[in-house]
Amino acid sequence: MRAAKVTAWVRAAVAVALCVGLNAGQSAAQTYPDRPVRIVVGFPAGAAGDLVSRALAAHLGNALGQQFVVENRPGASSNIATEYAARAPKDGYTLFLGTVANVVNAAVSSNLAFDFGRDFAPIALIATVPTVLVVHPSTGAGSVSELIALAKSKPGQLNYASSGIATTPHLAGALLNARAGVGLVHVPYQGSSPAVTDLLAGRTQVMFSAVSVVLPHIKAGTLKALAWAAPKRSAVLPDIPTVAEVGLPELDASIWFGLMAPAGTPGDVLDRLARALNEGLKSEALRGALDKMGYEPLGGTPDDFTRYVAAELKKWTAAAEAAGVKK
Repeated sequence: MRAAKVTAWVRAAVAVALCVGLNAGQSAAQTYPDRPVRIVVGFPAGAAGDLVSRALAAHLGNALGQQFVVENRPGASSNIATEYAARAPKDGYTLFLGTVANVVNAAVSSNLAFDFGRDFAPIALIATVPTVLVVHPSTGAGSVSELIALAKSKPGQLNYASSGIATTPHLAGALLNARAGVGLVHVPYQGSSPAVTDLLAGRTQVMFSAVSVVLPHIKAGTLKALAWAAPKRSAVLPDIPTVAEVGLPELDASIWFGLMAPAGTPGDVLDRLARALNEGLKSEALRGALDKMGYEPLGGTPDDFTRYVAAELKKWTAAAEAAGVKK
């Protein structure tokens, strides 16, 4: 009899504990965030990713009633910040700015201390900066098909510039070589500024570049835009076709930014952040800030971002193999 009473008491205690635990979990989700939240960024202050993060932090702070602080941890093509964020507590109080650099790094290196596709939970895409394929006017190419024909007629004689080895512009050029069957010669630089300088001087002939870097030269006629390496045309150059329109959809080299958290962060926290982010992308404050910086607001669900990252990993892995830079 006494044993039966003890058993009943244990069962009741377990039930109460489960109920308390469930209510505590629900309460934590409902009150999130109740202290400051960090957004870890793998780039220095003033860089494109930093500016996006600060605009987002201001919006999330206002929307969720808590301070969101940008924490810059630059270095190693953002791998330092990525590893740090991947090891952070999975409670929603350490977030991460994911970018195209992360999938390029994952595609190029097989010995990273983290697995980008596995160690992060995508929350929502924030924005993209369109990339454009440009040539020096001396090439005479007025379209992608004309550039391909020229490259085939002069194998090994046309150079394409990039901001460095294993960067997005480098791999985009490698994909162009592979998909179009041409042999553009890669010339890497230490950043986009010197690359554009030599392109303007005619020492190189072709480049994939963020439009914000080359738009003044396109408008001045010192560079010729052939195609948007992006999913859709941009209002700043509406007559320029996309790479998909010219039959090379794999050359989408958009520079994108998205909010992420360490894998294992509660799903309801991710959903709350995604809702707040998407609401902000409809607001004049956040959307206007991104527009002024030349970024195109995106948004979407965690599932949308998950599929996007998977597709990007597949695409840039193929590009790394084509470029021969897989480590």
